[in-house]
Amino acid sequence: MGIPQPAFYMFKCEQSAPPGMPKPSCVSQQNPESQQLFQYLSQKLMQEGIMGTVQPIRTGCMNRCSSGPVMLVEPGHTMYTALTKEKIDKIISEHIIGGNVVEEFVIDPELWDEPISPTDMKKQMGM
Repeated sequence: MGIPQPAFYMFKCEQSAPPGMPKPSCVSQQNPESQQLFQYLSQKLMQEGIMGTVQPIRTGCMNRCSSGPVMLVEPGHTMYTALTKEKIDKIISEHIIGGNVVEEFVIDPELWDEPISPTDMKKQMGM
């Protein structure tokens, strides 16, 4: 039997805008906790003994900067916003371990609607 693939991937945005940029970013000098969230996520997964089946991944910008810090959980296309250590704890215990999306932390559908296929996107663009 081979090594099992992860049951979940947790894509944590680590984008940090340069000082003076008007656009917010998921890792910010103005929010010291935001700089610690990826390490906290990884440590929490290790403490829970589930690191092998849940893969935390650092990503660049996911274009939801105003809702940051953000994290995308797959499968399910679940985007969590305004992350804190406490929110990460609840996401791991309720979603990852418990199997229930933490709806109160999920991004507003106005900012994260249903996916569109590449074919449909090309049609919308008149291509």
